[in-house]
Amino acid sequence: MIGGLAVGGGSHGGHDEYAPGPALLVPLVIFWVYLAAALRQRGPDGGGWPHRRTAAFGAGAGLLAVGLALPAGGFAAHSWQHLLVGMLAPLGLVLGTPVTLALRSLDRRRGRALVRLLRRPALAALAHPVTGLALTTGGLYALYLTPLYRATLAHPALHYLVHLHFLLSGLLFAWSVAGPDPGPHRPRVPVRLVVLGVAVAAHAALAQLLYAGLAVDVPAPPEQLRAGATVMYYGGDLAEIALALALLATWRPAVRKGPLLTHSA
Repeated sequence: MIGGLAVGGGSHGGHDEYAPGPALLVPLVIFWVYLAAALRQRGPDGGGWPHRRTAAFGAGAGLLAVGLALPAGGFAAHSWQHLLVGMLAPLGLVLGTPVTLALRSLDRRRGRALVRLLRRPALAALAHPVTGLALTTGGLYALYLTPLYRATLAHPALHYLVHLHFLLSGLLFAWSVAGPDPGPHRPRVPVRLVVLGVAVAAHAALAQLLYAGLAVDVPAPPEQLRAGATVMYYGGDLAEIALALALLATWRPAVRKGPLLTHSA
């Protein structure tokens, strides 16, 4: 994946050689930075940063490490890597509320600068769930329905960039849909659920195309395509169900204030 796999061509539709690289240090470093900031939140009364947030972020970092270390010997393994790096790991990292932790850890001046950055209109547009949907699902369609995937087999740098895109877009999508962190101008929960439903349908449709070998440009044997499509179909559903549950768990319906309605007999 991102810097962790040597890339070579092959008839099985995956990357031939596996060699863990410096990219495996990325999840370790980000969790160490997060944990150091969380430990500084401990107060004199023993309270501090919620353990469930640390556990969620740690789980996300662990899933990212597994995705980076997973041997890539075929298209099915590639699908597992995408599921871990692009969907499951981002959800765990986002549920750790790293933005809130950063705001608590920074001094007042830098904290205000971060808040001003989050409130910029351009960032608000970028952080919209529809943007995340276009980057994640649209990226998948571009990868498998164009010569892009074939090109990643021959060009390692392109391979790394594609998977870096899925990690970052996965973080953006999870944060815009269900992130507990403060977000700029997030749409209402029903809108986010609709966007998530579109993502589920788009994932399922692409998995079916891969399973049938229709309109896709993936140089892999049919059995590899079917195995990878199965991972995408069922694993993607599980990841998106988890995202929906995370969204509903933080949903606090707005209470409308107004005069009480009276009924006359």
